[in-house]
Amino acid sequence: MDKRQNEKSHQVESGHGYLYWSMEELVRRVPGSLDKDGLCYCVVYLPNNVITLKQLEQLQSTAQELLSKYEQELSRVSEYARTIEDNDNQILEMNGALKSRNPTAPAVSYESPAFNLLRLELEGAQELVAQLKAKGRAGDILYQLQSQVANASLTLKLLADSDQRSFRALRQEVDVLQSRISECEREKEQEEASRNPDQILPPGSCAHGGLQKVSRPIVVQLNWRGFSYKAGAWGRDSAPNSSSSLYWVAPLRTDGRYFDYYRLHKSYDDLVLLKNYEQRKMGFGDGSGNTVYKNSMYFNYYGTGDIAKVDLSSNSLVLRRPLPGATYNNRFSYAGVPWKDLDFASDEKGLWVLYATEESKGNLVVSRLNPSTLDVEETWRTSQYKPALSGAFMACGMLYALRSLSTRQEEIFYAFDTTTGKEHHLSILLDKMLETLQGINYCSLDHKLYVYNDGYLVNYDLSFLPLKHKLSTPPAKRPYEA
Repeated sequence: MDKRQNEKSHQVESGHGYLYWSMEELVRRVPGSLDKDGLCYCVVYLPNNVITLKQLEQLQSTAQELLSKYEQELSRVSEYARTIEDNDNQILEMNGALKSRNPTAPAVSYESPAFNLLRLELEGAQELVAQLKAKGRAGDILYQLQSQVANASLTLKLLADSDQRSFRALRQEVDVLQSRISECEREKEQEEASRNPDQILPPGSCAHGGLQKVSRPIVVQLNWRGFSYKAGAWGRDSAPNSSSSLYWVAPLRTDGRYFDYYRLHKSYDDLVLLKNYEQRKMGFGDGSGNTVYKNSMYFNYYGTGDIAKVDLSSNSLVLRRPLPGATYNNRFSYAGVPWKDLDFASDEKGLWVLYATEESKGNLVVSRLNPSTLDVEETWRTSQYKPALSGAFMACGMLYALRSLSTRQEEIFYAFDTTTGKEHHLSILLDKMLETLQGINYCSLDHKLYVYNDGYLVNYDLSFLPLKHKLSTPPAKRPYEA
């Protein structure tokens, strides 16, 4: 072929892509021979997929545009990576702070706005590459860009997965530390008790001078029906000198009123492990004022002012009787705890019911009940307006009333001694994990409070004053006798 015949541009394929040479450059790079007239003869094989210069320019423009967008994406990835790292540190600090205050709170999820924006940007880049591929060939550059975008997306996913695992590991570590702290506190209390053997109270004993302090809350677990069941009650059969270790859990329906199911556990280990339980259907309870005493459950019969007694062995209603003068249907319930018109309690002295009447103008009334007949044996009226209280319980014939100080703390501020008929003002702080204490039950066997706290089962150890240091707070003036 004569080198003077054609000066058009052609495409020659190489191992590194496509190179574009002029015809003159192609001829100079192949062997040839001269004839006697000085003309050069050579053989050149041109590929069939020859493209025009215009197409080449368009392809180069597209490649340049892709490179520019790719550099922008890389810049954004670097920027978002720094943002994610900052947010990651903030989230870890937040989780640590929340966990130290509330071990039941769930960890913050890794779903920051920067993370989501980066994910959307990468998805958009993947769509752009797919569209460009569909329009025509773009060589190795496009394939490299597609591979790098896919790698970036995979890295982002691995980052999120790794972060979730980090949160779970951190949560487990905090749980272990919290458990060790509680264990150390118990050991310290036991050590102090061993130094002062007079302070150790046997089960069912009232040889003390009244409540002195309440331990930190010990979170057992979420109730068996789930987090949505925020209202309810739980506890241990508190019959004195009983060999029974019967534990019971009674969540209300999600409306916070209707009591229809409960579970029984024969040991604390069975309760924690959710095994060997008996689940029963009730169907006619009202509110979270339940208690269990001598293998029977006592509660407010639905929509009435009646007391109901169920035998736990047979799950049968054995007795139902109206409580004279008691208001019901949420007339005088506790603050923040609706439908708890009748609040049953048991202690070393027997079975009690706490309620209000129209005659008492909503003030709290305490009555001791006969467990067999449900007859009212004796009644005391207090000076405390029941809807202003957040809850109450009985211990050794002494009524203790609580009020909320904040979303994380209660105060046992009032005591009424049914033996002497005198009232006392005190200040014993009680920390809580969540805002509302729906059910409070005292057990005389282990001197603990069993509290249903916004769906979680929590207990507290109670410490009492020595007998020689009885409550010395000047008695409050009683408004009137029962």
